[in-house]
Amino acid sequence: MRTKLRASLLALTLLGGLAACSTSGGDTGSGSAAGGTYTIWDPYPQYDDASAWVQLLGKCGTDAGVAVKRTGYDTSDLTNKALLAAQQGNSPDVLIVDNPVVSTLAEAGVLTTTDDNKLDISAIAPNLVAAGQTGGKTYGIPIGANTLALYYNKAVLTAAGVDPAAVKDWASLTAALGKVKAAGKKGITFSAIGTEEGSFQFLPWYWGSGAGLRKLDSPEAVSALSLWNDWLKNGYAPNSVINNTQTTSWQEFATGQFAFAENGTWQLGNAKKAGFEYGIIPIPSKTGGTAPAPTG
Repeated sequence: MRTKLRASLLALTLLGGLAACSTSGGDTGSGSAAGGTYTIWDPYPQYDDASAWVQLLGKCGTDAGVAVKRTGYDTSDLTNKALLAAQQGNSPDVLIVDNPVVSTLAEAGVLTTTDDNKLDISAIAPNLVAAGQTGGKTYGIPIGANTLALYYNKAVLTAAGVDPAAVKDWASLTAALGKVKAAGKKGITFSAIGTEEGSFQFLPWYWGSGAGLRKLDSPEAVSALSLWNDWLKNGYAPNSVINNTQTTSWQEFATGQFAFAENGTWQLGNAKKAGFEYGIIPIPSKTGGTAPAPTG
């Protein structure tokens, strides 16, 4: 028998923008506003108990007069564990998930709605709250928004004689990757896993080719896929990208061996702790200019 979470929260991948905490009355699976413990699962395994994120969750609990027990899982693992926990009747009180899995969790009966939880969503922009809606119901609220860019390792590019300011289109980026490989370093890492994370990371290249989502087999769309394929064939990107989540892709970049990494604004905190100088440039379109990037 499926069991529902006593509270649900939809979050986009970035945690920045949470500036205050709030609470609402009512019963929960393991506590109430008058005390008890709330369990929270999130897709941020990179953050330990000393991180600003976990400290913020703890403060939210303290301000509400409750305790918070938080567990971080990798994105795909989190969805699977949430479905299993619901079947076993031990769901967490709060789930923070990527918006593409809301429909999966809602259809499985895992989530409650904002109406169930008496959450006022009237002040949230319609295009943002829509990320937590399916079937005419709202199952969660966003805590932030994020997008993608190219991080680069300054030392690796300098050693290869590459000026990041000169990367303006696909041709100049590919040429830069060739120089980096010739200098003995690795070119670029990204997430190409067959989940919403891989789709999210492919969209800037897809849209940057001039392709549209109504015709997936257009010549422009094919050119975007060919770009990634050619990078793998030429050794500019590692074969690991096929299984990389955005977290494991970042971990590759953090080794200091890669020139570039496509990743999100939520990695800025980790970039500052990487131990090497980094920079950020927009993802280029095929023929020049900035590629359209999705908002997560």
